[in-house]
Amino acid sequence: MKKQTMILTVIAVAAVSFCLAGCGTTVKRVSVGEKVDLSGLWNDTDSQLVSQETISDCLKGAWLDTFYKAKGRDPVVIVASVTNRSYEHINSQVFTKHLERELLNSGKVKFVASSDERQQMRSERKDQDQGFTDPATMAAKAKETGADYMLIGSINAVKDEVKGQYAILYQVNLELIDLSTNQKAWIGQKEIKKIVKNPPYSL
Repeated sequence: MKKQTMILTVIAVAAVSFCLAGCGTTVKRVSVGEKVDLSGLWNDTDSQLVSQETISDCLKGAWLDTFYKAKGRDPVVIVASVTNRSYEHINSQVFTKHLERELLNSGKVKFVASSDERQQMRSERKDQDQGFTDPATMAAKAKETGADYMLIGSINAVKDEVKGQYAILYQVNLELIDLSTNQKAWIGQKEIKKIVKNPPYSL
């Protein structure tokens, strides 16, 4: 009985050792621009793709030419928060930063800081006014640029799952709203669909 127990113990230890040896963590550095999709969940590639395509569509809208003809200048845009309405944990700030970059780099609109960023700027100006900063180098007050439009949006997801695989649809909705009239100047939508198959045996 003891001999049998010892044999089983040796087999168990060997099996655990084999698993540990075969399941060690490996790390491979890749280019930041390389598309990597391991789980099928929303990732940085999705964020970049959606921001590029939606902002490109937005800047082709009739609202841009209409504004320029009426005002004689580029419109000023602010990006508000994008609401995550999916079942996943999505860092929506990463997505909004992609949107901001695409807008700013387009050269077709002016861009102002978000609400949180403005509070930091105001705090800095208030600090400069405490008497420790050279007046010649102090930032001027009441010189903030007001936004003409606000970009808002949401990320939604629908999942259809059976044993061993699932299909997931991400739908991103964006709206550009005139801050003076609350009229919607542009509405955009981008969908991404993935089919993910899981191996029959996985740890």
